[in-house]
Amino acid sequence: MNKTKLNSVIISVFVIIAIIASYLYGIHFLDLMELKTIDLRFESRGAVATSSNVVLAVVDEKSINNEGIWIWPRSKMADLVNKLSNAGAKVIAFDIGFLEADEKITVRTIENIQNKIKTFNYLNSSLSAYLEDLKFQTDSDKLLASAIHNSKAKVVLGYFFQTDKLSSGHIDENEIGKHLSNIRTSEYKSIFYLSKSSQKAPLIETAFPQSNIEDISGAADYSGYFNMFPDEDGVVRRLPAVLKCKDSLYAPLSLVSVSAFLEKQLSLKIYEYGVGEIAIGSLLIPTDEIGCISINYRGPAKTFKHIPVTDILNGNADLNLIKNRIVLVGVTAVGIYDQRVTPFSGVFPGLEIHANIVDSILSKDFIYQPAWATIFDILAIIVAGLLLGFIIPKTNAITSIVALSLLFTGHILLCQCLFSEKGWILNIVYPITAIISVYISLILYKYFTETKTKRFIKDAFSTYLAPSVVNQLIEFPEKLDLGGQEREITAFFSDIQGFTTISESLSPKELVALLNEFLTEMTEIILEYEGTVDKFVGDAIVAFFGAPNDLPNHAEVACMACIKMQKKLVDLRAKWDKENKAALKMRAGICSGPAVVGNMGSRTRKNYTMMGDTVNIASRLESVNKIYGLYSLISDTTAKALGSNIVIREIDSVSVVGKNEPVTIYELAGYPEDVDDKMRNIFDFYAKGLAAYKKRNWDQAISHFIAALDITISDGPSKTMLARCNEYKTNPPGNNWDGIFTIKSK
Repeated sequence: MNKTKLNSVIISVFVIIAIIASYLYGIHFLDLMELKTIDLRFESRGAVATSSNVVLAVVDEKSINNEGIWIWPRSKMADLVNKLSNAGAKVIAFDIGFLEADEKITVRTIENIQNKIKTFNYLNSSLSAYLEDLKFQTDSDKLLASAIHNSKAKVVLGYFFQTDKLSSGHIDENEIGKHLSNIRTSEYKSIFYLSKSSQKAPLIETAFPQSNIEDISGAADYSGYFNMFPDEDGVVRRLPAVLKCKDSLYAPLSLVSVSAFLEKQLSLKIYEYGVGEIAIGSLLIPTDEIGCISINYRGPAKTFKHIPVTDILNGNADLNLIKNRIVLVGVTAVGIYDQRVTPFSGVFPGLEIHANIVDSILSKDFIYQPAWATIFDILAIIVAGLLLGFIIPKTNAITSIVALSLLFTGHILLCQCLFSEKGWILNIVYPITAIISVYISLILYKYFTETKTKRFIKDAFSTYLAPSVVNQLIEFPEKLDLGGQEREITAFFSDIQGFTTISESLSPKELVALLNEFLTEMTEIILEYEGTVDKFVGDAIVAFFGAPNDLPNHAEVACMACIKMQKKLVDLRAKWDKENKAALKMRAGICSGPAVVGNMGSRTRKNYTMMGDTVNIASRLESVNKIYGLYSLISDTTAKALGSNIVIREIDSVSVVGKNEPVTIYELAGYPEDVDDKMRNIFDFYAKGLAAYKKRNWDQAISHFIAALDITISDGPSKTMLARCNEYKTNPPGNNWDGIFTIKSK
């Protein structure tokens, strides 16, 4: 069984190493599942309170209905900037791009009128001023630029980067240069490079920006990109806080908005491996090495206050919702808004994603992978895997499932708790995969090992153990220690009286048939009493009781089996007599005590057997039967373990070959109902004779043994002891004689 534990640990270690390698290398499916667990963590955590510093001015269905179809004239957006500025907004951020100039049909018409008037040589200063003012009022781009320039609120313009470098082929460098000039207000101004090599750190690179038109760009002091990069499953979980274009680094709309709101400068530290730190003033924002921020979604859609733009334009909005706040302007009307997939919803306005980022920064409430996350994840894989590796081999199926469930749910709950309370993103999937993989591997290993063990037990023991015992061992193989162990057992040895003479009178075929019948009947009785048949040595049977199966009353059971075997032989002799076959008689020796049992033999051939003094004594007692004319002898250790339901007779105290201590031997007479008054009288006279014998009172002993023989002349022990007493009477033993008879032959 120790081998099983060792192999289980080795299997666990191999699985753990494979999972750690997969974790470090990355398995597409598992990485995708890990992303899904982040979504589930958001759902489990639920919505959190917002800072109330962010509101959304939305172009919603109501605004479209009142103000007309989208896209609106920029004069209307200019009016919106003015209204928000006057309402006390601190920052106005546009999730809308003003990427192309208005058509300006009216402006061109006025310019044509001005040019025509010049041909008339007619100069009127009032008319000229009126036309200039009219031209300005109808130039939506200039109106918006003017509103932005004059705004008391800080205005942040949004734009986007083209990331596909192949798409920039139609744009010359001069045009790209103009776009870069238009977005200079979103550059990181404070950048610290740890070394020269850090200037080549891997960052997300873009092809070129698609900026707002020059008039509008020039009017604003702030700008930021609104690019979003969904994960491969389409869910937006991160926002790149740094994008590289040419040799400059740029910040997103959300970070620039917070920077403007806090009136703190954005700063960036770049190390050799990538982004080391992003800060707004002294406020650090955790990112990964390529500068992506994990978005801490505050809740589902409309977690932030939505104010329809039409209400702002028409003076119907609650100005208290706008004052001293960041106002994000964008579209949420169905069919025209920037629709995104988030952990909370498959339909989520992109505008609100910016709001979530802004609010989490202002609240200093981030979600991120701590610097030690990788170490934690690997330790979780190792600890969980090894725990199962030690638990499963030692427990049953139910306990194994409980251990699996506790580790499985425990790790999930721990990661969920740390996510909700600390904002730490720790890996769930790989440790869970390790737990499941180790469990499945060990269960399969355990199944095949147990199947092999059960097959071995069945093959090894079915021929010399009772089916019920074999089934017990198959069900509880841990009770079987084949490597060798010392156990309390009862050893049984039997031999056929005069078998050599009998075999000489029979043909080989007759001999084999007779012996097989005898061995079959005797073996079935041994198996019936849950004994183990060790081996057959010619006509001899070697068996034991109490191993490999537990048998607390093995001494009594062995004696009961022997009694039944002797009774069965009485019936068989009657049968054989009718068939003119030889009448077989069996001598048996039984001894109880400690013995070493186990699978013993060579590397290629083994046998589950026993060895030790107990075994040797049982073997000697089988031979001692011949001296006393008996057929069943038991040792004193066996006799002491019997109850009153089995009748025994003390025969003698002997010293057998190979054993220094004497053994008191007893005849196994049978059950009380098997012993009649005649036998009891014989036993009584014999007991008195034995007592006198031990006191060296030879004459008294002789008289008692003769009295026993007068009842039954065939009582073997009385004959033996009578002859011995007559011998001792003539040739007395020495003064140091202790009543022990030494048997010199095996």
